[in-house]
Amino acid sequence: MKSLFRIACLVAAAGATSGVQAADPIRIGVVTPLSGTYAPIGEQVKRGIELAAKEINDAGGIAGRKIELSIEDEEANPAVATQKAEKLFQVGKVDFLTGTVNSGSTLAVGQLAERNDRLIATTVSFSDVITGEKCSPNVFRVNASAGMQSAALAEWLAREKPKARVFYLGPDYEMGRSTVAAFRSVAEQKGASSTGELFAPLGSKDYSPFFGQIRSARPTVLYTSVAGNDTVRLLTQMNDYGLTNNLSIIGAAGAVTSQNIGAIGKAANGFITGAAYSPDLDLPQNRKFVTAFRAAFKDAPDLYATDSYGVVYFYKAAVEKAGSTDTAKVRAAMRGLEWDTPQGLKHMRAGDHQAIQDMYAVQVVDGKFRIIAKIDGKVAVGPDNCSRF
Repeated sequence: MKSLFRIACLVAAAGATSGVQAADPIRIGVVTPLSGTYAPIGEQVKRGIELAAKEINDAGGIAGRKIELSIEDEEANPAVATQKAEKLFQVGKVDFLTGTVNSGSTLAVGQLAERNDRLIATTVSFSDVITGEKCSPNVFRVNASAGMQSAALAEWLAREKPKARVFYLGPDYEMGRSTVAAFRSVAEQKGASSTGELFAPLGSKDYSPFFGQIRSARPTVLYTSVAGNDTVRLLTQMNDYGLTNNLSIIGAAGAVTSQNIGAIGKAANGFITGAAYSPDLDLPQNRKFVTAFRAAFKDAPDLYATDSYGVVYFYKAAVEKAGSTDTAKVRAAMRGLEWDTPQGLKHMRAGDHQAIQDMYAVQVVDGKFRIIAKIDGKVAVGPDNCSRF
């Protein structure tokens, strides 16, 4: 009888242990800038991820397991990003990592993900090389690339300002240079000409030393890919110096956002970008998302919050399809995956891990973003240039 009792206890203990393991949380690491120039973008990333995680947890989690978030400040610095990511991989034991904003950070953390046999997805980084020449089997991008933004914006430029004379000004690092190069290439194919380009240090306080060169180039259009607080300084200084007179200002989606548009003020009016999102998108899933986001944060979501919200549902769909959080199984499930987002249905291209979605030309009118043109996602995405896998 004693031995039977001992066996029964062991079976009960094993069952209890198994139940605990089954209920273990799915750990998602978030490495995003919460201080410095890109802090406003990082805050939107954090909000989108937190809202999606709460919704999923309230509905029972992923395959019955709750999501547990671990959030670290990467300061938009690749060295800091890799340090924080390593901590989350090794100590936090995260199953999946997201949040990187700086394209250099995404590339660096992607290499780390390969060494740790984990998966990451960026919701912000634009650089085409992330899903192009420097693509990684462990890196996915759920947001639009620089090339996709450029396709939408160049379509508008060719239609509204044919043979435009364009001057380019970007931040002096990977994203800034690659975004300028991507747009310049597409714009010139559609008839625009270049009058010059400049790259300013990240976090520049004074852009006026560049204004003489811009004036002498006599452009009709200025394209910029500066972002965050840098855009506030650039556009307000251009306005103060009268440089915006008779000059159309266009740029990357990260230049003017809901987080810095108030600080830019009237200098933002008329700015046009190629974007994958507007809160005004007339889709039922977007209306539901905007309502939930406003209720949670008393503000409208921007592009970064929306794509970051969508990445959690991307991971959920992949885990449920794979029936596992195993890296190889989830990676296979992510390739070719379709999932629903506030922007509509997205498709993850298997060949280069780039999400395909419709794109828009969006203009700032009286402090608000308005959709003025649309381009089909299959046209905007361009060719698959990944050859590593």
